[in-house]
Amino acid sequence: MAEAPDPAALAAVRAHLDAARRVCVLTGAGMSAESGIPTFRDALTGLWSRFDPAQLASEEGFRADPARVWDWYAERRVGVRQAQPHAGHVALAAFGHRRPGVLTLVTQNVDDLHQRAGWPQTIRLHGDILADRWLRPCPRGRACDPARAAAGRPPRCAECGNFVRPGVVWFGEMLPAAALEAADRCAMACDVMLVVGTSGAVWPAAGLASTARRAGAQVAIVNPHESEIDDEAHWVLRGTAAGVLPALLDTLG
Repeated sequence: MAEAPDPAALAAVRAHLDAARRVCVLTGAGMSAESGIPTFRDALTGLWSRFDPAQLASEEGFRADPARVWDWYAERRVGVRQAQPHAGHVALAAFGHRRPGVLTLVTQNVDDLHQRAGWPQTIRLHGDILADRWLRPCPRGRACDPARAAAGRPPRCAECGNFVRPGVVWFGEMLPAAALEAADRCAMACDVMLVVGTSGAVWPAAGLASTARRAGAQVAIVNPHESEIDDEAHWVLRGTAAGVLPALLDTLG
């Protein structure tokens, strides 16, 4: 059973959230895991357990065996589509709608649970697992829609042979510049930063809490487990996103 957060810490964070003009929230894999979406490494089970992560989540691995990588992502996409937003997703979206202009939501997750909970403007640092894009720029300079690719595992352009790949950030790739810049601006400008369900091990997202604190924000971490950035927080609320976020946000107007 998850540890209950300290009531005094919970009340203190609520008070700061209630007074905040700008709130930045960063969510990680633990947020989605509560909806039944396994973390990246937890998904490497069964048939996939014999593969190194780089074989399934890098351009080199994709080029070595496109069908294998495509099939793994197809399996993960099924799980994402079956998962449903939980009370934490709903609480964040509802708070954002009640306080227009206050919430900026940044996620490391590649699913669409925040969007389906009602917050479509979520900043995605690591891409969208349900989206497709071309593996390489079109050699003819055309802006072709990947949806028009010829069927296959993976689909490919019937004219030039360019493969379709999942729209996620793989090992060795840069995060989308616009998303990272927006997340940095949010961290530097917020009054309160909530970091929810992330281990704090993946950079540069893990640095956002430090950025916010150096800029003067109050930082709170919501996580049932210890994270690598707990020392950056003014408060650490031990508990799950589905349990803690409604307690923090539901009655704030």
